[in-house]
Amino acid sequence: MEVTPAVIGGTERLARSGQYIDSHDPATGALIGRIPRMGADDVADAVDAALTAAPAWRQTPVGERIARVLQLADRLEQRADELSRIDVADNGTPIGSMRGFVKFGVDFIRYQANLAREVRGETVPDAHDALNISVREPYGVTGRIIPFNHPMVDATVKIVPALVTGNTVVLKPSEYTSMSALALGRDFTDLFPAGVVNVVTGLGAEAGDAIVAHPEVRRIAFVGSASGGRRIQERAAQIGVKHVSLELGGKNPLVVFPDADLDAAVDAAIRGMNFGWQGESCASTSRLLVHEAIHDEFVDRVAARIAAIRIGDPFDEATETGAIASRAQYEKVLGYIEIGKQDGRLVTGGDRPRGLEDGLFVRPAFFDGIAPDSRIAQEEIFGPVLVAMRFRDYDDAVRIANGIEYGLTASVFTNDYGTAHRFARDVQAGYVWVNTVSRLGLGTPYGGIKNSGVGREGNLDDLYSYTTQKNVTFHFPDRTVD
Repeated sequence: MEVTPAVIGGTERLARSGQYIDSHDPATGALIGRIPRMGADDVADAVDAALTAAPAWRQTPVGERIARVLQLADRLEQRADELSRIDVADNGTPIGSMRGFVKFGVDFIRYQANLAREVRGETVPDAHDALNISVREPYGVTGRIIPFNHPMVDATVKIVPALVTGNTVVLKPSEYTSMSALALGRDFTDLFPAGVVNVVTGLGAEAGDAIVAHPEVRRIAFVGSASGGRRIQERAAQIGVKHVSLELGGKNPLVVFPDADLDAAVDAAIRGMNFGWQGESCASTSRLLVHEAIHDEFVDRVAARIAAIRIGDPFDEATETGAIASRAQYEKVLGYIEIGKQDGRLVTGGDRPRGLEDGLFVRPAFFDGIAPDSRIAQEEIFGPVLVAMRFRDYDDAVRIANGIEYGLTASVFTNDYGTAHRFARDVQAGYVWVNTVSRLGLGTPYGGIKNSGVGREGNLDDLYSYTTQKNVTFHFPDRTVD
């Protein structure tokens, strides 16, 4: 099987070393492709190409930059089925969910592209014979490192803020799910000048580290685990002062008070776990906090819904949850399920379904009787594992919700809007839902606090973060004109 080339400077490229990484379908184990295993030399080539392209791209009128990005959205829409199928085979998420990601991604690209004209400087009051202004300028070469859970969408949506503000990009997809990013290579080459978008593939410890360590990459954005984010911060600081934004993990609470609409809350407990993509989402509400007065009934209802989730072939339109994206992640999930059996009661799931032994499948698991300080309640699993805990009163709920290293999302269900407002104020999270869950609106700032990251994505501040601010003061003494 041939190696699918990466794109550097508008040219298809294999790794200088000749090495490659096999890509397997997690649902069948079949070999579906090979990607270049690139290293520091390859990344240096990509950065050189991005540096060469940067001056002209910076000088390109903003209207043209917007137009080219909008064409990328059109191209994604046109190739939606083809690219979705590549991701299904490479990632294991069901085809229905993948199609939904494409629609969301297209809308997001168009929204963010059209925000570019709002990135503006300021005038500052000064003396009568002076003019004081600030202007926004692109960083130049930016590095974008994306995770394995939404490959195609992240390879497009996540680079838009950098592109429309005049930066060039070195993009590195996950080594587990690079096929769709490489398939997009010809679109990047068609739509953008050579070197504006470069795609390099390989291991995070090799290609990813080389991007972070390159002195000419002054703006880095990473989506991934908290441990990975800390390593990137440390590595970047060893090289120089860089602007690093991190969208990291979560162990997010969904809190249900006894006065809540329980039907809506049960639906949210399922939807918030993102079983449609195997729980492989940093936003998943994987901690279910239920008031003791309704706990038993609520847990039984959630368990019945989880047990009925259809697991199977990701290409089957009826499949509701698919395969774990990689062998490493699969083993991690199974390990946590074993830990959970020691920490509490496995209510349903957690086993390997019959007839799917060739793939990385595990039935969605639901635990109850979990102590808030147990490992399975504290550590991000990034898989189809939901844990339930009791709480006594409001203060107890907030204590449990906040008693964790993460602070990404949170959800609360109650018909008392005093309680809702208090919880939204008191919970330590960057994105809060009230009587709903998993809604990410265009223009809203997405990101976390504590070990869930730094910076926000998805809104105008995201675009501003790819620019530096320069102040310019003009002095023009009054002169008499004859």
